[in-house]
Amino acid sequence: MTMTLTSPIRKAVVPVAGLGTRLLPATKSQPKEMLPVGRKPVVQYVVEELERAGVQELCMVTGRSKRAIEDHFDRDEALTSYLMNSGHGSLLEELAFEQLPVRIFYTRQAVPRGLGDAVAHAEHFVGSQSFIVALGDTIIRSRNGQGLAQRLVQVHQREGAAATIAVEEVAADEVHRYGIVSPAGASDGAAFPICDLVEKPPREAAPSRLAIAARYVFSPAIFPALKRTLPDRQGDVQLTDAIRVLLAQGQPVWAVRLAPEERRYDIGNFETYFKAFIDFAADDEKYGYIVRHYIHQMATNGGPT
Repeated sequence: MTMTLTSPIRKAVVPVAGLGTRLLPATKSQPKEMLPVGRKPVVQYVVEELERAGVQELCMVTGRSKRAIEDHFDRDEALTSYLMNSGHGSLLEELAFEQLPVRIFYTRQAVPRGLGDAVAHAEHFVGSQSFIVALGDTIIRSRNGQGLAQRLVQVHQREGAAATIAVEEVAADEVHRYGIVSPAGASDGAAFPICDLVEKPPREAAPSRLAIAARYVFSPAIFPALKRTLPDRQGDVQLTDAIRVLLAQGQPVWAVRLAPEERRYDIGNFETYFKAFIDFAADDEKYGYIVRHYIHQMATNGGPT
């Protein structure tokens, strides 16, 4: 079904079932999506981004050992009462996210079988509507203007697309780490159609340097495409393969670039996690100056002081 500009997209799917093995031992007993970046866990940034995009209902696709995510978004009446009665009422503003006008549902991917399989678990939640997919371990930081999710929705509806994908330009030496899109013609604009996707190509075979950036909008056509998608050698159903099914059917697939001031933080390993934490801590309204001063001292002295 083609969405119109008068039919806003109000549903989102947030896959959070990954094992986070590259972040062990930090993720042995807690989800990587709950690792703190600055003052908040990763997944809270994702939910707040979706709320700003107009999402009213979202489904988190969870897995084993993910209960902490549900607990985080539940309203904690005992904690609220304690803060009020102990003279720490000012801290209640730190729990404002509990009041976000977003209903959160959960479904479980009992066996991790790839991102495509995770999205397929949300079919009954989505129904016949277009919806956003936002990976729960990736923060998109939009400092100014309209957020990425809003732009994805606008392009998706304007073009009557079956899928609309966020992309960012990466270095040639890094294309082998990402799904890379092949533009259908010129790709110098903010949005453009694509004709193919390649999962983690070698540098010499990459069709571009435009990497898929953890945000998507889909029409319900993605679900029959997922059913037609064969598992890979590891038994996983890849979302990129399902998008290729849409392309093979002649359905329109578009890409939207991250804006120059936007930054993607993929919390997939310790290198990217440390960089994200440092960036958000250094930019903190209350403690940023102290953090930046400390970093400057370390750089000057050649190490921790």
